[in-house]
Amino acid sequence: MLESMPQARAARKAGKAVKRFVCLSNNYGVYQKAFFPDVNQPGKDYEMPETLKSLEKHREDLTVFQNLDHGFTGGHQGVPVFLSGVRPILAHNYAEGNISLDQKLAEYHGASTRFPSMTLGVRERNLLSFTRTGVQVPSIDMRAAYKAMFYEDTPQQKISATERFKRHNSILDVVMDQAKSLNQELGKQDQGKLEEYFDSVRTLEGKIQQQEPWINRPKPKAPVDEPKPGNGTAEQLKAMIEIIALAIQTDSTRAITCVSGFANGDFGLNGGYHGFSHHGEREEPVAALKKIEGYQVSMMSYLIDLLKAQEDPI
Repeated sequence: MLESMPQARAARKAGKAVKRFVCLSNNYGVYQKAFFPDVNQPGKDYEMPETLKSLEKHREDLTVFQNLDHGFTGGHQGVPVFLSGVRPILAHNYAEGNISLDQKLAEYHGASTRFPSMTLGVRERNLLSFTRTGVQVPSIDMRAAYKAMFYEDTPQQKISATERFKRHNSILDVVMDQAKSLNQELGKQDQGKLEEYFDSVRTLEGKIQQQEPWINRPKPKAPVDEPKPGNGTAEQLKAMIEIIALAIQTDSTRAITCVSGFANGDFGLNGGYHGFSHHGEREEPVAALKKIEGYQVSMMSYLIDLLKAQEDPI
């Protein structure tokens, strides 16, 4: 399997650490009183909060940050800005729009991996990832991610993919030529807007050029069978965590986001995640949030376990 990771192996031989980014999140934040350590216990000797108890064994490998806030209020507006700090409707005011951190890393790594990024979701839409042009990156489920990493395309599928790349390049060439001729007839303000359009086309063109060489490169052999999704959010999130560990182990990508949801009946709870988040400090919904978020954090701990146990982690 490691032979399918030549760039990662070369980086390791050169003494350069190959770093990955994984963001595990939900769309409703956390119950802060059970999540953050006591502010009067700075440093490493803080008492592990209730929600983070499962991370105790990894205490030396983690840092808990608090008092970091983008400053957005109202509803759940913090979710789409979590990895960018920019509200989508205000993206036009910024040079890089509202590009999210994972997509910035995807641009940086380019064609170093088969997938510049992975946007995953378990019973919830992933609202974290945005391109620099403001497009929300759609999420995929566990089975789609596993198939993309390990299922080889048929010869006909590879031919079709190559033809599709060529067709896209031809269309982009025509679009650029037409836009350039139009540019001479526009005023200064409209020329600025057209230049933004050029940037979008160039970005797309670059992505096509980066990904095309991967069509005929063999995919890594799956080190384990496809994880079973099981029933309920708990089993599905655990299976997705195993997919994330495989993606890192095989160097399939270096930027991953995953959002976990909740279904009525999960963990023996009767109610909806969104409803629990509007708890008003009432005992029952607060207890539900602690149970849901405690499990989500335990899956972060499980991911660290898997990465530490990998035979040849990078």
